[in-house]
Amino acid sequence: MPDSLTRAVRWDTVVGALFVVVLLLSFTTVDGFGNALNLSFLIGNTLPIALIALPMTLLVVSGEIDLSVASTAGLSGAVMGALWNQGMAIETIIPLCLLLGVVCGLVNGLLVTRLGLPSLAVTIGTLAAYRGIAQIVLGSDAVTDFPSAYLDFAAGRIGDTFVPYAFLPFLVLLAIAVVALHATPFGRSLFAIGAGEEAARFAGVRVRRQKLILFTVTGLMSALTGVFWALHYASARYDNATGLELSVVAAVLLGGIDFDGGRGTLGGAIAGVFLLGALQNVMSLRDVSAQSQIVVTGALLVLSVLGPRVARQIAVARAGRRAATAPDPKTPAPTS
Repeated sequence: MPDSLTRAVRWDTVVGALFVVVLLLSFTTVDGFGNALNLSFLIGNTLPIALIALPMTLLVVSGEIDLSVASTAGLSGAVMGALWNQGMAIETIIPLCLLLGVVCGLVNGLLVTRLGLPSLAVTIGTLAAYRGIAQIVLGSDAVTDFPSAYLDFAAGRIGDTFVPYAFLPFLVLLAIAVVALHATPFGRSLFAIGAGEEAARFAGVRVRRQKLILFTVTGLMSALTGVFWALHYASARYDNATGLELSVVAAVLLGGIDFDGGRGTLGGAIAGVFLLGALQNVMSLRDVSAQSQIVVTGALLVLSVLGPRVARQIAVARAGRRAATAPDPKTPAPTS
């Protein structure tokens, strides 16, 4: 097992176990949680976080971050609504929105990789810029009259089950991301970059190209999320997905992805995503206010950064104590 997986597995196990505990408690103590319609809502409402969490996990593993993802999603939805109002076919609009996401991701990536700017600062700036452009494009209008077939796919579920139609293509994307991160040279290079960028460069990894690819894919997936958001909620507005970046980052870090890069698994990140989604669903069923839900998300973000670090420090301390109490192999054994 790769070292990055070995170090992350304990925290992954904790998050997975906590997710199972939350589900069991919710099924037994929260009225309405276990019915098919609510479970479908839970998955559907979590999918926007999960879609962006796929590339965000790879990005954080490489030591970078993109805080403009929600604004890119909002811009994609705004452009989608504006073009639909102009009479363009939805089959043409969606590819254009995805291309726009690629451009947004390229802008972020070029600023980081070519100008050497920190990704945190760059994407805070583009967070504001992309959201402002979205407001210019669509104003305060809300576009709701998209084709019913697309709305049904984005919000509907398979028969009487709790599985949304949109969950199936997500599983395909998840499988691709898992293979890319954990079973390819590209994924191994991302762990190497996150662990030590200079060392990775000396080892032959094309660091700037890898990061540019990641930012571009993140922009693409953010735009796809914007399209899904507009169809799932049957409303394209410039402020769609506002604040989504906080949930994405909190879920990814909660899943054991090290903010400094070089550690974590995609399975842990997705466990964090659906743990956060389940908690938000339970709070909604319990009529917890939106403001309180934001507080809980923020607290989980702090826990997600603090928890793995504390666990590693405890492990290091235990290893140090074992080493201190172990007999020195160079010391001759006492003779009788």
